[in-house]
Amino acid sequence: MDGSGQGRQEPPDDDGNRGIENAVMLGFFAVLVAAGIWLLGAMADIRKVQDCAAQGRRNCTTIDVPERAR
Repeated sequence: MDGSGQGRQEPPDDDGNRGIENAVMLGFFAVLVAAGIWLLGAMADIRKVQDCAAQGRRNCTTIDVPERAR
């Protein structure tokens, strides 16, 4: 030290980059949560079909019927 009491100088905070980094992390977190919710829904659907098949039933898959035009 040189006796002036300053010691090391810390680099200034760059708030512009911090905001961009926070936005990127928020976007990543939102995608991660959405993927988790989708995965849980898909696993629930598969479990329902497997439970139906385990009971010996037939036609356990859902059938999408289009609406009729009037």
